[in-house]
Amino acid sequence: MAPLPDWATAAPAILLGLTALALLVIDSISPRTKNRNLLAGTTLVGTLAALAAAVGLLVTGVGTNGGVSIYGGQLVVDGMSLFFTIIFTSVAALVTLASYDYLAGETEQAEYYALVMLAATGMALMASAGSLAVVFVSFELLSLPSYALVAFLKTNRGSVEASLKYLLIGALSSAILLYGISLIYGVTGGLLFETVAANVQDSGLTGMLGVGVLMVLGGFAFKMASVPFHFWAPEAYEGAPAPISAFLSSASKAAGFVVAFRVFTVAFGLDITSSVDWVLAFQVLAVVTMTLGNFAAATQDNVKRMLAYSSIGQAGYVLIGLAALGGGQNALVLGASMTHLLVYGFMNTGAFLFIALAEHWEVGRTFEDYNGLGRQAPVACAAMSVFVLSLAGIPLGGGFLSKYVLFGAAVGAGFWWLAAIAVVNSVLSLYYYLRVVRAMWFEEPNGNLTIESYPIGLYTAVVAAAVVTVLLIPTFGFISQPAVDAAAALF
Repeated sequence: MAPLPDWATAAPAILLGLTALALLVIDSISPRTKNRNLLAGTTLVGTLAALAAAVGLLVTGVGTNGGVSIYGGQLVVDGMSLFFTIIFTSVAALVTLASYDYLAGETEQAEYYALVMLAATGMALMASAGSLAVVFVSFELLSLPSYALVAFLKTNRGSVEASLKYLLIGALSSAILLYGISLIYGVTGGLLFETVAANVQDSGLTGMLGVGVLMVLGGFAFKMASVPFHFWAPEAYEGAPAPISAFLSSASKAAGFVVAFRVFTVAFGLDITSSVDWVLAFQVLAVVTMTLGNFAAATQDNVKRMLAYSSIGQAGYVLIGLAALGGGQNALVLGASMTHLLVYGFMNTGAFLFIALAEHWEVGRTFEDYNGLGRQAPVACAAMSVFVLSLAGIPLGGGFLSKYVLFGAAVGAGFWWLAAIAVVNSVLSLYYYLRVVRAMWFEEPNGNLTIESYPIGLYTAVVAAAVVTVLLIPTFGFISQPAVDAAAALF
C-alpha cells in the first residue's frame, strides 16, 4: 500500500481541530442557544469521525512496525498514539452526549463544545509527539481550554475557585516542564526524541541531565495528577461541571501518561538509569500516589470528591507501567498500563457522568444523599455499581482483568513488592467504593425524592459506558494485545 500523505496520517487530530473551528463558525452565524442540537450534533459527529479515523489507521496497519514519522519527525503516528487517540475520542463522545442535557439553558454552548474539542486535539497531538517542542505546545493546547472548562459555571464560586487553583498549579508545572526541556536541549543539542536518545549518552553533563529529566517528570506528573502535583485534582473535579470532571479525570490523565510513556522510553531510555535513575523516581511516585489517593478517598463524605481522590489512586496503579521497567517484561508491563487506562476511561467517565445525572435529579453529594436511590432509578444505579466495583477490581467489569494483568506483569518483572502494595491499596478502595453501593441499594431513603425526568443524552451516556465496561471482560484480549504490541514497538 502506498504511504499516506501527512495530513491523512494525522487525520484524527486534524478532524478534532476542524470540529472546534466549525463550532465557532456556527456560533458566529447564529449565536447563543438557537442551534443547541446542531452544536451538540456537530461535536459528536466530529468526535466519532476522529475515532473512526484512528480505528481505521490502526486496522490498516499504519501504526505497525514503529509507526510513521510525519512533518519532519515532529509527529509519530504508531500503535500507541492511535490506541490513546481511541481513548480520548471515546471519552469525548460520551462527555458530548452527556453535555447535551447538562447544558440545557446555558448560553455559551458553542464555546463549551469548542473548548472540549481543542483540549481533545491537544491530547491527540500529545500522543503523537515526536519532539519535546510538540510536547510542550500540545501540553498547553490541552491545559488552557481545561482551565476555562473548569470555570464554565461562572456563577458558582466553587467552580471559579477550583479553576483558579488549577490555573496557578498548571502555570507552575508548565514552567517546570519548559525549564526541564531547555536543560535537556542544552545537554543533547536537540528536541526530537531520536536526537535526544542519540546524544544523551555522549554528554558528560550528568548533573544537568538529571535535573532536566526530573523537571520533565514533574511537568508530566501534573497532568497525571500524581503526588505531589495532585493538589489541583480534587478541587478541579469537584468544582467543574460533572461531564468536565469525567473528561479531565479520564482523558486528560491518559494524555499525561502517553507522553510520559513515549518520552521516557524513547527519548531517555533505560540506558541512562545508571546516571539518572528515573525508574526509581517512578517507583516512589507510584507508591506514594496510590497510597495517598486511596487513604484520602476513604475519608471523604462527598461522593464526587471521593471519586476525585480515587482517580489519584488509580494513577498510582498506572504508574507501575514505568516503575516496573527494566525487569525483562517491559512490553507487557507498559502494555498492561495502557490497557488499564482504556478500561479506566470508560468506568471512571461513567461514574462521573452518573454524578451529573444525580445532580440533574437534585440528589445531594454525600453518601447519605444516595440512600435508596436504587429504588427510584434501578438502571442508572446498576450502571454506577458496575463502575465502582470495576474500579475496585471486582470481576464485574474490565477493571478486574486490567488490574490482574498489570499487577501480574509487575510480579513477572520482579517487582513483587510494588504489586503487593497495589493489591493492599485495591483492598482499601473496596471500603469507599462499597459505601456507594450500600447507600444506593441497602439503605433507607432519607426523604421523599421522586424522579420524574430521565435526560436522554446523559442517561444514554451512563448506560453506554456501563455496557462497554462489562463487555470489556469477554473482549479483553482484543484490546490488550494491540496495547502490548504498541508498547513492544517502543523498545
